[in-house]
Amino acid sequence: MKVPTNMTEREVIKEISAVIDRIAHKYTFYGYEIDDIKQEAFIMCIDAMDRYDANRPLENFLSVHLSNRLKNFVRDHHFTKDEADKKRIVMPGQLNHEDRLVDQHGDEGESLDYQHMSYILDLKLPASVRADYLKIMHDAHVSKSRREEVLSLIKEIMEEHGHA
Repeated sequence: MKVPTNMTEREVIKEISAVIDRIAHKYTFYGYEIDDIKQEAFIMCIDAMDRYDANRPLENFLSVHLSNRLKNFVRDHHFTKDEADKKRIVMPGQLNHEDRLVDQHGDEGESLDYQHMSYILDLKLPASVRADYLKIMHDAHVSKSRREEVLSLIKEIMEEHGHA
């Protein structure tokens, strides 16, 4: 990693981490955990340091570079390559605010641990909805009414276990 002459390696890493924390959450969707996105973003920023012009602010350079790289990642992995048919082939799976599950016993807005949620659902989710649940988790098409039915059932199960 190329370190600017007016900064230490620690300062550069701190700046990179701050930019990643500010930007990475905008690019999370099913199949990609926030920690995975942050790790990829860190590598992207480290690689970009060779092209950094010390006459510009580092934060601006990293923000623009990282945003562009993450947009390209989304484009390359979630759109068709056919110019005549630029439709989305996979919809990002972000939950609506109303669908977000939070821990009632934790701080307001604290997200429920995904592994714990998966464990509860694995125990309680009826076999009749498992296939559609997996489709929803992997952004495959599920009709709107069936999606709402499955999400409603998931909410009921989580509420039974102290989560709303």
